[in-house]
Amino acid sequence: MTDTTVPLGADVLLHERDARGVHRLTLNQASTFNTLGEGMLQALQNALHQIAHDEQARVVVLGAAGKAFCAGHNLKEMRAQPEMAYYQKLFAQCTRMMLSIQNLPVPVIARVQGVATAAGCQLVAQCDLAVSVDTARFGVNGIDVGLFCATPSVPLVRNMHAKQAMEMLLTGGFISAQEACQRGLINRVSPPGGLDAQVNEWVEAILSKPREAVRMGKALFYKQREMGIEAAYQLAGQTMACNMMHDDAQEGVQAFIDKRSPAWRA
Repeated sequence: MTDTTVPLGADVLLHERDARGVHRLTLNQASTFNTLGEGMLQALQNALHQIAHDEQARVVVLGAAGKAFCAGHNLKEMRAQPEMAYYQKLFAQCTRMMLSIQNLPVPVIARVQGVATAAGCQLVAQCDLAVSVDTARFGVNGIDVGLFCATPSVPLVRNMHAKQAMEMLLTGGFISAQEACQRGLINRVSPPGGLDAQVNEWVEAILSKPREAVRMGKALFYKQREMGIEAAYQLAGQTMACNMMHDDAQEGVQAFIDKRSPAWRA
């Protein structure tokens, strides 16, 4: 969290797409530590909606400009409208955006170049993969201003053990990138010069896999996580059967049998 305001009309989010279907989103309000104000949340929602309807999309890289990755919600905006209806609308807006990341049919990689706090830490936890520079820190420190980070706790406890998450939520304490990796909040820690190399390694790996298998796999992964084990196995089995009927899977299996590289459709 931070006590800053996003200037009206600012270009808060950069959105680039290459010919391979790799979308790169960059939080672009370094002066506010990339807070998730109303403008930033709407910009992210618009971008995610666009990506969801891009049939050629393959992967999203979510990064940020400046020293901080994201410092959480914009406290000045929140303090300026002390009304229940406004707060409910704001947190519902944030929740929609976070769920849009999970519901995207393509993987989302968090490229964390600096501190991620409160809803910024939530944003990292919500992504499918995350790599961070070794100097970054992570915290859900709303409790320091009397606000328990309830919404950040949702993906946080789905990334790490309950007591580890609760320690961060109750104390407001920060953890290092190394500890965030050990706890499961991020996948890799990198020196600043190696951050893009790790991101590109994942991007190339994802691009080399069949789009439909990745889409089906991501959807299944999150849906089964909320189920009991029997229902999860039933859904997983049905998903694999449907996946196996796809041309890419048939080609992949035949290529394995033939001891050759598969020729994916795209």
